[in-house]
Amino acid sequence: MFQTNLPGLTLHSRGKVRDIYDAGEFLVIVASDRLSAFDCVLPTPIEDKGRVLTQMTLFWLSMLGDVLPNHLVSSEVDEYPLAFRPFRDQLEGRSMLVRRAEMLPVECVARGYLAGSGWKDYQRTGSLCGIILPDGLVESDRLPEPLFTPASKAQSGHDENISFRDAESAIGAAAQKVRNLTLEIYQRASEYAATKGIIIADTKFEFGFAGGQLILADEVLTPDSSRFWPGDLYKPGGPQPSYDKQYVRDYLESIHWNKQPPAPVLPKEIAAKTAEKYREAFNLLTGKKL
Repeated sequence: MFQTNLPGLTLHSRGKVRDIYDAGEFLVIVASDRLSAFDCVLPTPIEDKGRVLTQMTLFWLSMLGDVLPNHLVSSEVDEYPLAFRPFRDQLEGRSMLVRRAEMLPVECVARGYLAGSGWKDYQRTGSLCGIILPDGLVESDRLPEPLFTPASKAQSGHDENISFRDAESAIGAAAQKVRNLTLEIYQRASEYAATKGIIIADTKFEFGFAGGQLILADEVLTPDSSRFWPGDLYKPGGPQPSYDKQYVRDYLESIHWNKQPPAPVLPKEIAAKTAEKYREAFNLLTGKKL
């Protein structure tokens, strides 16, 4: 499903992947099969992707419920407002009824390994988000300890890594709280994933305030928001095989796309392999079939 169509309901916003609808005091978030890479939405949907993102988020929210509250009200369509129920075919398995929240304008990123923009920062400056790292690290190296590396939320274009001081300027006293929570959740999730043969190289979280209470919101520890690597194939010194959309990023790099819209159509085999990777990550981490 590339895009929802729910006549008579109010579309709150349509993001790169999610369509969000007003539901009175709540919102309904629907995860489509759209895929975004390099901050551009690709025209090729990835089969089952929205279901994977939603079901994996629900899995982690259940596991992490004792760490802090979250935005989830229900994922059962029968418990949504009546106006949503005729659209069960578009909502079942890929949507959540959630609390509204005032979201923090900072991406909360945890990194345990040197990859992606973190690796590029290190190559350029020897540091990551202002944190000086040891000399001689190679791509995909495990960091001496997990780092909190916040990023700005760009309304358009690419998110940018920022320092902790910049994060404090943006969100005040909440910066220390979300740093601690980000690292705590990452540590717990990483230890669990390791028992399933998966390395969580890095991941990002979204936090907000609902009723004056800090909550975890949006997607959590999915292949869209994280780098998942197969532990048995891990070998630092270059890019790693992955269960996430890095496979698509690598393809797009190989064709020398300029990373500006419009994004290219994915070949069928690339789309199919990506869908397979998303499903495999879900199966391994949850022990369930989609």
